[in-house]
Amino acid sequence: MTDRKHVLRGRTAVVTGAARGVGEAVARELAARGARVALVGLEEELLARLAHELPTESEHWYADVADDGTMARVAGEVRERLGPASVVVANAGVAEGGPFLDTDLASWRHVIEVNLVGSAITAHVFLPHLLDTRGYHLQVASLASIGAAPMMSAYCASKAGVESFSHSLRPELATRGVGVGTAYLNWTDTDMIRDADQHAVLRELRAHMPAPARKVYPVEHVAVRLVDAVERRASTVYVPGWLRGVQAVRAALPTLVSRFARRELTRSEFSATGLLGAGGRAAEARRAS
Repeated sequence: MTDRKHVLRGRTAVVTGAARGVGEAVARELAARGARVALVGLEEELLARLAHELPTESEHWYADVADDGTMARVAGEVRERLGPASVVVANAGVAEGGPFLDTDLASWRHVIEVNLVGSAITAHVFLPHLLDTRGYHLQVASLASIGAAPMMSAYCASKAGVESFSHSLRPELATRGVGVGTAYLNWTDTDMIRDADQHAVLRELRAHMPAPARKVYPVEHVAVRLVDAVERRASTVYVPGWLRGVQAVRAALPTLVSRFARRELTRSEFSATGLLGAGGRAAEARRAS
């Protein structure tokens, strides 16, 4: 994977959380560049439809990324049907918001299990593939990995965790020919974000962010940037690009956020949102079953 011209053609790429949003858009972009795509997620009908629509050989798997036994089976079947993965995009994620005191701990724990534990399981079961192909693992993180926000404790903790996880994995695998990248994303036009705006706590949170930080980016734009990073085997990718600059001031962010919270968040009463978006509802149904 060193020559960027047609670098993905004929390769196998795995995308988790592929049924909708960023995962779907990334899968489409990977296929457009010639990759076979293994689609993993919880919405089987959407996954099957997407697999049918992609222009390259693609298959789908109904799987909970936090279920290590199921994910190990998926990894074996991907190798058998599509060949060993050269690319893994650990994108699956859920979110909730609201005061921690009012949060259902089972829901809070589920965010950690999907976003952090699920990302680790994804990496673990597909690393044998990547070692064989000298491939690349892209971990989807967030602005929340850099600066924690009030009323988003589970999401921020999980995204800080996946950032640290990928930072640990990168040097560990570098000598074995496997690249590891971290993708930092801001607000992206997905069902999760559209659902977030229906809840006062998250609507207020976004409304009080600086203007550039409030902008919502189309999933197609984000997907192009992420797949470009895959082709470059980039250590980091920031969408939008100005997020890179936030890294330079991240030590000051907790103080700034605390000042904001004392000034703004005491003006209203907020309630917990539960898992957000259609993907969150699919995850909730899976948890209930």
